[in-house]
Amino acid sequence: MAIKAEPLNAGKLLPLVITPAINNVNLIAWANDNREIIDRLLLKHGGILFRGFGVKTPKEFEEFIRAVGGELLEYQERSSPRSKVDGNIYTSTDYPADQRIFLHNENSYQSVWPLKIFFFCDQAAKEGGETPIADCRRVLERIRPDIRQRFAENGWMYVRNFERGFGLDWKVVFQTSDKAAVEGHCQRNGILLEWKGEDRLKIRAIRPALSKHPRTGEMIWFNHATFFHVTTLEPRVRDGLLLAFEEEDLPTNTYYGDGLPIEPSVLEELREAYCRESVLFQWHEGDILLLDNMLTAHGRSPYIGPRRILVGMSEPVRRSE
Repeated sequence: MAIKAEPLNAGKLLPLVITPAINNVNLIAWANDNREIIDRLLLKHGGILFRGFGVKTPKEFEEFIRAVGGELLEYQERSSPRSKVDGNIYTSTDYPADQRIFLHNENSYQSVWPLKIFFFCDQAAKEGGETPIADCRRVLERIRPDIRQRFAENGWMYVRNFERGFGLDWKVVFQTSDKAAVEGHCQRNGILLEWKGEDRLKIRAIRPALSKHPRTGEMIWFNHATFFHVTTLEPRVRDGLLLAFEEEDLPTNTYYGDGLPIEPSVLEELREAYCRESVLFQWHEGDILLLDNMLTAHGRSPYIGPRRILVGMSEPVRRSE
């Protein structure tokens, strides 16, 4: 056997760690020959950490993504600042190092999202900077049946406001300065749009809180209802926003799909469910983490010192499918 595979933590599925069993294993060549095995293991474990294969460059990372997931996806309808490295390889969220990023599934608020998301450790932080991950099947199990039922019946709604000089500009989010193109995108993707003045934009959309996995048929807790809610932000960021904006004008916020507020106790239970399922590991330079983006949520811990984690995505899933 060219590789060894075992869970990071005994008795837990997430993540599976794959390491070379012999010297000089070419990870990209091995992945090309064993994509079916990787896919099968990914569906079982939700995430695979490839460690010790000597991957050194963004180009090698991109080649691995192509071997495992095919063509890379562009980061569209953006919700966080990222820098393009090359092609459709990006930095992970460019966010202040002293702030955490709560667990979420990439682009779960959109009508199209990646089934696979990849992370590459180009430079590990001196301290912290982990990428927490959580099995969304187990997160769903932790949520009380009455809360699950409420979200299953009503879905969830997100509201985003784009204010000049604050947060991401709508031109960055939609990657265009053409208002007609933005309107067309929103119409095609079930997003209600309102221009407020010359260059201010408000959007909102209602999405399901649970989605069926396209390969396993499992129902997954798959949404940004917790992540986008203002109370999930770090306290000083949250308090600053609430001082600066009326609730209806906040950069992001969420509600039940019928427009009613999500109760603080419910939001606390949802955050607790994610946190109880959270798994941490220290990054090693050269690590590649592959996640099934529907089965597994991810976040980021605060850190000290330079850190560079690169991201790529593949295999689009359309809500209509």
